[in-house]
Amino acid sequence: MKYLFLAIVAISSILPACAQERKSPHETVTGGNISITYGRPAKKGREIFGALVPYGQVWRAGADEATEITFKKDGSLGGKAVKAGTYTLFITPTEKSWTIILNSQLKQWGAFDYEKNKAKNVLEVSAPVNMLGASTESFTIKIAGGKITFEWDKTQVSVPAS
Repeated sequence: MKYLFLAIVAISSILPACAQERKSPHETVTGGNISITYGRPAKKGREIFGALVPYGQVWRAGADEATEITFKKDGSLGGKAVKAGTYTLFITPTEKSWTIILNSQLKQWGAFDYEKNKAKNVLEVSAPVNMLGASTESFTIKIAGGKITFEWDKTQVSVPAS
């Protein structure tokens, strides 16, 4: 009985340490038909695109669990039709453009299982990169003026959305 008690205490102290924890602040932005919930990592003096976020690799579009985007009614992203619903939003950045991906598999942690769930992509659109003069410290998503805008470091990407 004593050993069972010790085993339970040991397991209960280890499990919380193994759980995935949020490390960045989270935000939900809403505009018109769309809402986006995402983690907001900070630059903290690091080089972001091409380094922390490698070019040509799928990224969770934020921190911690993958970003989720909800269309309250049928809409569009980058000129392509999107059915009402909630999707995981991923990005594949390059120096010149980003591919924005909507995937129907929800509750993904980061982009670690993206390859397993790639067949559930429902939309991919490309948008050009715009370089900013000043650096944005925390990854930021804005919904305004009929578009979604992503900003971090000196990189900005906007895609039409409704």
